[in-house]
Order: sequence, then structure tokens, then C-alpha cells
Amino acid sequence: MPMVTIDVIKDVFTPAQKAEMIERVTETMVALEGEALRSVTWVRINEFEQGNWGIGGHMLFASDVHDMATGKSQAA
Repeated sequence: MPMVTIDVIKDVFTPAQKAEMIERVTETMVALEGEALRSVTWVRINEFEQGNWGIGGHMLFASDVHDMATGKSQAA
């Protein structure tokens, strides 16, 4: 039984985006190992509070991740 854990910063992804992550990761596991894996594939999303995550020695906040996603800034 595969368990996939996705770590994200809180308030970066909407509930709809998280649902899509779960669906797509499950579909990927099924594509790799077959339909029988669907009912036993667990996907969990851990959300970390803003500021409890860092990259390059700098704390990250949801706004930083949104800026990186749109090309407005770069991490560290």
C-alpha cells in the first residue's frame, strides 16, 4: 500500500488544488502499478505554518511562494 506525503506551506494551495494533487498522484500510482492500487493508495498533504519553512537560509511565506510561481521573485 503506497503512502505519498506532500509537504506544503499553509495558505499556498486552495482546497480545490489540494484535491487535484490527491487525484493526480493517485492516478500516477495507478498508471505505474495498475488499477488494483487505486483503493490502497494513500495521499496526505501536510501543511506547515508560514515562516516554519525556509530555503537558502530565508523563511518562506505563502506570498513568497505565490511570487515565485508567477516569476515575480526567486527563492533566496
